Amino acid sequence: MLKWLIRRKLAAFERERGYDASYMRDLLDADLGAFLKFGKAIGIGTYRKDVPREAYFAAAMTSSIHADCGPCTQLGVGFALEEGLSPALVAAVVAGDEAALPREAVIGMRFARAVLARDPEADVWREEAARRWGPRAVIALAFGVLSTQMYPMIKYALGHGKACTRVVVDGKPVTPYTRPAVAQAVGTA
Repeated sequence: MLKWLIRRKLAAFERERGYDASYMRDLLDADLGAFLKFGKAIGIGTYRKDVPREAYFAAAMTSSIHADCGPCTQLGVGFALEEGLSPALVAAVVAGDEAALPREAVIGMRFARAVLARDPEADVWREEAARRWGPRAVIALAFGVLSTQMYPMIKYALGHGKACTRVVVDGKPVTPYTRPAVAQAVGTA
């Protein structure tokens, strides 16, 4: 009975969002307990204490773009627009256009990029976020980065990461920012 109810909810989510959740159905079919644990883990993405929504969504979408080739990022675009962010701001985050963003969004974006790159500059952006909004805001940003990595990760791990899609904001395609190649020294990890 529980699996039936979850399948119905997944189907409704797919219709409402235009999103293929077949990887979640596969997870559910294989092991209800595993599906329920995944469901608990993704709940961290709802923690947004003390952080401005511009910073949170900039961090989350930047993380999603880093891990995804479109479908999960598009889902995040929809969530950001539903939360009241302007299409121009969302498009600027997706494109990585810092000049078009308010300071709050730049902090979220740079924090996410530095964390994902394991760059020591993450300390600068963490301290800036903590100074402006407090320690709970830093936790919210960290959870935003983490939660948006989980979906593409499980999707790819279960063999469903083969469909890329164009990211569209307010009816217009936006090319997602890709981080510049980083030169690596020979013999270093």
